[in-house]
Amino acid sequence: MKPTDILKSEHRVIEQVLNCLEKITEACSRDGKLDDESALNAIAFFKTFADKCHHGKEEDQLFPLAVSRGIAREQGPIGQMESEHEMGRTAIAGMETALPDAAKGDPVAIAEFVEYAHYYIRLLRDHIQKEDHCLFPMVDRVMSDKDQAQLMGSFQKSEEEDMGKGTHEKYLQIANDLADRYGVTKVEMRPELVCGHSNTNSCHH
Repeated sequence: MKPTDILKSEHRVIEQVLNCLEKITEACSRDGKLDDESALNAIAFFKTFADKCHHGKEEDQLFPLAVSRGIAREQGPIGQMESEHEMGRTAIAGMETALPDAAKGDPVAIAEFVEYAHYYIRLLRDHIQKEDHCLFPMVDRVMSDKDQAQLMGSFQKSEEEDMGKGTHEKYLQIANDLADRYGVTKVEMRPELVCGHSNTNSCHH
């Protein structure tokens, strides 16, 4: 198993919650009011699991190593991925700002929330495809076995020191609760690919 397998597995969970966010916006547009509890949970998931943990590992661990092995940052795929991470953060902030009034039924806030959410959904789905099918295979080709092992170790250290025990289980549960609430298909996670899983000694996340 490679570090990019961990990242791809996380992508599947992120896609699950993107599908939930899509359902949340559909209900919001239909009902004229935002389900603020579900929206807050989705935003918390994206801020912590998708951005701080998943994107954090890419920006702090994967990307620097890839650049050191010859993959371009400026005017290259790494720089593009980093730029899209920032665009995602802006969209999340926009959803957060619009959420309180959207939950009260304010039509302007509803329109803003839905617009930011749709933008974020499109951005992340496209971003994930680029990483899964272009960047990650490129990274795996330039990394030695030693590089892969080093990256696994740094992922594990990040998991233990930056995120804390139980964090990922918490957000995986949020992802599944949202899926249950909105009738979205849940990802079947292999235990060895679940970030922070405590019953195995390989790196998770």
